[in-house]
Amino acid sequence: MNRRTFLKAVPALSVLAAAKSGLSQDSNSTTAAAKDVNSQADVTGMEPVILLKPDKEGGKNVLAALWERKTIRNISDKKLPPQMLSNLMWAAFGVNRENGPSGRLGRTAASASNSQEIDIYVAMPEGTYLYDGPNHRLNPAAAKDLRSLAGGRRGSARAQAPVRLIYVVDIAKFSKAPFQEPGLKDTEIQKSYYFVDTGLIAQNVYLFAAAEGLAAWFHNCNKTAIAKELNLRNDQRVLFAQTVGYPAQT
Repeated sequence: MNRRTFLKAVPALSVLAAAKSGLSQDSNSTTAAAKDVNSQADVTGMEPVILLKPDKEGGKNVLAALWERKTIRNISDKKLPPQMLSNLMWAAFGVNRENGPSGRLGRTAASASNSQEIDIYVAMPEGTYLYDGPNHRLNPAAAKDLRSLAGGRRGSARAQAPVRLIYVVDIAKFSKAPFQEPGLKDTEIQKSYYFVDTGLIAQNVYLFAAAEGLAAWFHNCNKTAIAKELNLRNDQRVLFAQTVGYPAQT
């Protein structure tokens, strides 16, 4: 499948596209955020990646995946098929129910007061994208391959892994949470929330990788350089990265 065909893949989540008011609200806010990213970074020549509808069947069961869960750092440069990429992003932080906490969409990973403050940027050879969970698509974020900045040495085999997820917290989303508990306004408590919430997403990725025979590696990254390339706001902070792909043949 060539890049043009991949970018214009079958529209995903038709049920969610016709969602009710809660979904519309989340979709509108996500679309607005995507436009904000587009206005800050160079996305020349990029188009949104419409992800395929995620599978509901397949893979190992949870207990089997837990037995297989581990960090694998040696990852090949083999690309993930469109369906695998779709399933990966949905498993990480996709929408699994329309009526979540406080009347907002429910996601596959919990967040403080359902603030959904963690954004996932996806660095690939084609460029870097922002995952739009409510619409299950990848919105252009930067017309650059930022995989080398998201961990690993430039030009190394690890840097050539097909997908690197970059976890970014958007502090402003705490103030938009449907339930405003006191801790959401305390900067130290906010840290504990967004670190835990990132870990929940990362573990989803680890379990998905174990269930599908993929390799996954959670690690640090060049926070300063990535923030500059994405032109992030002051209240957005790069936290960690996670590399995903097929295990390298040894």
